[in-house]
Amino acid sequence: MSVHEHHHTDSPVEPAETHHDHSSHDHHDHSGHGDHSHHDPTQFRRKFWLSLVLTIPTLVFSHGLQDILGLTGPRFPGSQYIPAVFGLAIFVYGGWVFIAGAIAELRVRQPGMMTLISLAIVVALGYSLAVTLGLAGMDFWWELATLITIMLLGHWIEMSAVMGAQDALGELAKLIPDEADLVHGDHVMTVAVSSLSLGDHVVVRPGARIPVDGVVVDGESDVDEALLTGESTAVEKAEGASVVAGSINGTGSLTVRVDKVGDDTALAGVMRMVADAQASKSGVQVLADRAAAWLFYIAIAAALITLVAWMLLRADDPGFVLERVVTVLIIACPHALGLAIPLVAQISTAIGAKNGLLVRNRRALEEARRVDVVLFDKTGTLTRGEQGVTDVAVAADGDGKSADPDAANRMLALAAAVETKAEHPIGRAIVAEAKSRKLKIERATKFEGLAGRGAQALVAGRTVTVASRRVVNERGLLLAASLVHASGEAADAGKSIVYVVDGDDVLGMIALADVVREESAEAVSALRKRGIRVAMLTGDSREVGNSVAAQLGIEEVFAEVLPGQKAEVVRNLQAGGTVVAMVGDGVNDAPALAQADIGIAIGAGTDVAIESAGIVLASSDPRGVAKALMLSRATYRKMEQNLFWATGYNVVAIPLAAGVLAGAGILLSPAVGAVLMSVSTIVVALNAQLLRRLRLR
Repeated sequence: MSVHEHHHTDSPVEPAETHHDHSSHDHHDHSGHGDHSHHDPTQFRRKFWLSLVLTIPTLVFSHGLQDILGLTGPRFPGSQYIPAVFGLAIFVYGGWVFIAGAIAELRVRQPGMMTLISLAIVVALGYSLAVTLGLAGMDFWWELATLITIMLLGHWIEMSAVMGAQDALGELAKLIPDEADLVHGDHVMTVAVSSLSLGDHVVVRPGARIPVDGVVVDGESDVDEALLTGESTAVEKAEGASVVAGSINGTGSLTVRVDKVGDDTALAGVMRMVADAQASKSGVQVLADRAAAWLFYIAIAAALITLVAWMLLRADDPGFVLERVVTVLIIACPHALGLAIPLVAQISTAIGAKNGLLVRNRRALEEARRVDVVLFDKTGTLTRGEQGVTDVAVAADGDGKSADPDAANRMLALAAAVETKAEHPIGRAIVAEAKSRKLKIERATKFEGLAGRGAQALVAGRTVTVASRRVVNERGLLLAASLVHASGEAADAGKSIVYVVDGDDVLGMIALADVVREESAEAVSALRKRGIRVAMLTGDSREVGNSVAAQLGIEEVFAEVLPGQKAEVVRNLQAGGTVVAMVGDGVNDAPALAQADIGIAIGAGTDVAIESAGIVLASSDPRGVAKALMLSRATYRKMEQNLFWATGYNVVAIPLAAGVLAGAGILLSPAVGAVLMSVSTIVVALNAQLLRRLRLR
């Protein structure tokens, strides 16, 4: 059963409105940022701009900041309370998001980014209030305001990145029309797509988008399926061909039987996968969450040590001691850490999508950089999964050469005339080859199928048979020496062979095999250049497997493997810690894709709903595997760089804030700490953007 048939065609139809819901799926938080995932970027944008406006007067009237900068700002009676009023407003309006997130994190005993931020702003608020009400020391209203504003900016950037992918889902949803032309008796009526049922017939006019996944029952046209396959050329569709929702009909009119609606369509499958990729936590992301938790504990420990040490050293100056402790707690919060991973992950997912790589699971993308062996399934992955003509040989004269160079084409045209009415894949391949050579195919009469052995018909007054060796032997016909030789070579390569017989003369033979994709050799060579082992897996005979492998330069071949044994082959390759990527078309490769360290499904159009793969190549081009490995390496490098920048800031800043080098006259003021923190955030955001320069070739 193919993946196309996996959906529950007999289940009640789900309303097609669900198409348009995907874009608004509530994404669970994946950045260790607690509760904020339920806020949309517009809310963070609003909060950021208003907080920024309120921050300006806070800075202008802040005595603490003026002292640091050696400035004297405007003064009038009561002006000293302006920073406190605006600071409180910013805390309540802009800072509450972080407090709510921290409460959520602490409730599940998992302090993370939100707890770190909240710790800093609560301490800054408490200390500044105390100073405003008379405690000796420098207030931190300006620090509180800038901290919250910078955090809101960071979260706005991050939410926008997360939402960018969801907007992409929204764009995908828009590709499916809301209305369809339903064939009702002898007339056509326009109905909502959501009201269509399985088995309905809809008319798709020239240039219109196809509203459902289905099968063409009438008409011929070229259909643009680029949105799902990335394939730039339109695909010919005639009776019996399947079409997918959202693709664009060309110049012909089609009547389509509805096979899938709503959540079962291929496009809905792509949307689900993009949503899953956004929701999946990567290993590095988990690392960032852990780093935030550690920093929280380190900040508390450092603050306690600072308190005790300075109490012993400067018991006479409680104001100084408190300021040190407060500085440590405020500086411990690096927002860069919150941006380090999510930004890179979102950008890499977007780069992947542009290159036809649908990342269903971020961890798969991250692990792909470690791949040692790529194991390709043969049929449908390295080959087209359909029979094609590879050799045409005619009976030669004594010197082994055909007297007439056009004899091969004439024989092929005769065979195609017989096979025009045949349903067998071999027959279809012969007709397709004749058409591709633009041969004139005569009309055949008195067609007769020879059960399991071939076909026969009357073509231009000649009884022509296209049949297996068995029929030739049964009729006691002789093969020319050249045909014996050509047949032997084709049989050794595992090809299927049919003979074309005119009356009692064997005119020649046609050899057929599963056609190797044009891109496969390039895909294999690109991987080998990267030092990656390439192996091939097939259920076909050893001869067929070796023949395809020889064409592609693959040395490791696992042939005659039953579908149930494919996962076993993967397990054997994994022995000793080898990291294996399995590439299959997903129809019977699911267990092997799931067993592999990285499952890569190659699926044009409808196969994108393959659940067991971490990465899906939207087109059927196996060259995408090397692209996925390249994207993985670049993404991981960026994540590591960002984690280094984000945590490196703290490694330096916390001891300095605590006063470790106070003896040498180096004491990090909260102001300098805040500036350093902003710089590390900007560095991380810009570094993530550099990933956009990556070109996957």
